[in-house]
Amino acid sequence: MRLHPAADARPAGARLASGVMNTLIELAEATKKYPGDSQPAVDQVSLRITAGEAVAVMGPSGSGKSTLLNLIAGLDRPTAGTVTVAGQRVDRMSEGMLARYRRAQVGMIFQFFNLLDDLTVADNVLLPAQLAGAGRRQARERADELLDSLHIEAFANVYPARLSGGQRQRVAIARALVNSPAVLLADEPTGALDTATGHEIGGLLAALNAGGQTLVLVTHNPDLATAYARRVVELTDGRVTSDRTAVRR
Repeated sequence: MRLHPAADARPAGARLASGVMNTLIELAEATKKYPGDSQPAVDQVSLRITAGEAVAVMGPSGSGKSTLLNLIAGLDRPTAGTVTVAGQRVDRMSEGMLARYRRAQVGMIFQFFNLLDDLTVADNVLLPAQLAGAGRRQARERADELLDSLHIEAFANVYPARLSGGQRQRVAIARALVNSPAVLLADEPTGALDTATGHEIGGLLAALNAGGQTLVLVTHNPDLATAYARRVVELTDGRVTSDRTAVRR
């Protein structure tokens, strides 16, 4: 199954000289405190993620996992500290720069898919490419390639409501990859799926990572974390309490 992001439109983080270890994501003493909260959601987190890594972020509800992803994606700004992705200081960007950064560098997958029900599968996948200014023909070729790689090409003209949960998540993965992002962020991507379908989606994410895609995965599921990531970072009360190599079970 060929699931690397494109013929050679691989994500920026995957295009590295052989043997070179490049830091793709770096948080330095990053803190995020929301107004009215007594404690920071993310508290002085320092973290480096190398291009091509697959990192699972774990922790109890309220530990700051989703906020950490939002900081990397530029959806939240740190109250203190810095966030750097692909050599760019995300915390210093204007709103317009953040929008362009997310289109070019970040793909996001969510627990509940976040597909647009009034668009077909193909149009859901095409949307980020169109927003980024890609030509219609180029974007359609890219979308078709992804739908084929993810074995959902037969559903290109179907609306999301007619798909199973696993099929919808495959569409969401294709949409996240259409602009060949440097980093793929997945927030509980199997949380709304049954166990068998969850492992299927986990396997797809692992195959993408094997093709060079940098992956940061938030999950409550320790089996998913250890099966499909190479490194596990644990958060408690917004702080990193463990950062270890994943041990395969």
